[in-house]
Amino acid sequence: MTETHRTPLTLAEVEAVARAAHAGQTDKAGRPYAEHLRAVAEGVRARGGDEEQIAAAWLHDAVEDDALPPEWLREAALSSRTKDIVLAVTKRAGEPPEAYAARILATPGALLVKEADLAHNADPARLAVLDEATRTRLTEKYARMRALLGLVR
Repeated sequence: MTETHRTPLTLAEVEAVARAAHAGQTDKAGRPYAEHLRAVAEGVRARGGDEEQIAAAWLHDAVEDDALPPEWLREAALSSRTKDIVLAVTKRAGEPPEAYAARILATPGALLVKEADLAHNADPARLAVLDEATRTRLTEKYARMRALLGLVR
């Protein structure tokens, strides 16, 4: 079946799939991972993102974290744009940050999702609960990616 013959998943359905896929998973601070997904989706919405981008925000780590297999994404009743955004923001093993940033920049709609992801990842309140070495490493990593993506504060 092609996506034109199926009713696309609603945002509520995408959220439910993402929450179920990441159930039991926690972030680096020990918080339920779904909190990060919700924050990124809300960040995309607050930045003027559309429904396809919000859906991608809910799913942005699903393939990368092996929460959902790539086959699920390929077959899902989602727009090709949503799928493209999810794949663009999915880091690949051994991939240089420059190549990752270039793929995001080349994929329509992906930069906004990654911007919301980085904003939540770099939230001082989230980073504050981490040990100093981890906090420093992640702060530098996120700043470098922001620079590669042309996101200046």
